[in-house]
Amino acid sequence: MNIAIDGPSGAGKSTIAKILAKNLGITYLDTGAMYRALGLKAYLCGVSPCDEDAVKQLLTSTVIDVGAGENGTVVFLDGKDVSLDIRKNNISKMASDISALQSVRIYMVALQQKIAASKDSVLDGRDIGTVVLPDAEFKFFLTASAEVRAHRRYLELLSRGENCNEADILRDIISRDYNDSHRKFSPLKKADDAIEIDTTDLDIDGVENKIMNIIKEKK
Repeated sequence: MNIAIDGPSGAGKSTIAKILAKNLGITYLDTGAMYRALGLKAYLCGVSPCDEDAVKQLLTSTVIDVGAGENGTVVFLDGKDVSLDIRKNNISKMASDISALQSVRIYMVALQQKIAASKDSVLDGRDIGTVVLPDAEFKFFLTASAEVRAHRRYLELLSRGENCNEADILRDIISRDYNDSHRKFSPLKKADDAIEIDTTDLDIDGVENKIMNIIKEKK
């Protein structure tokens, strides 16, 4: 069984995917973290995330792996745990830009499909239901207002001790929404058979209950 969860940044995809995986006893594959890891690699190497030739070179010497740790998903970049580093706000923009490159999408999609084919999984991202797992048994598209998503991101960063400005985060989210939905290759898009859930006025428990009820009804 594969569950695909798509939607824009800050809609609650990762949080819900982790909860579903735990409740159902299946694997959670954080696809966004994989792009963030590559964005971090580009940042550390001084490579522009928009320079496809340079990024292609990075791919040849980059190893990204995702595993389970005591506190959730652990992301490794070239053998090093970068789970915290990839969550910094500047890496979010790097990840968004680098994920628009066709060579990167092809590389990541193949890796994600390989993992999902080997085990029951929950995957969240921008193109899971449309590209990565078009035949997933369950597809959901989570969304929320840009203002609510920015506020959630602001609180998340504050909880990690990062200095941030909510207005700047809102601008970044609006820009990322546009970039993700207008990129030529594999854009952010709701699959035709996905169930859309607006999380603007829902807490995590509300979203979880709604999705779990849908899964129980269909199984």
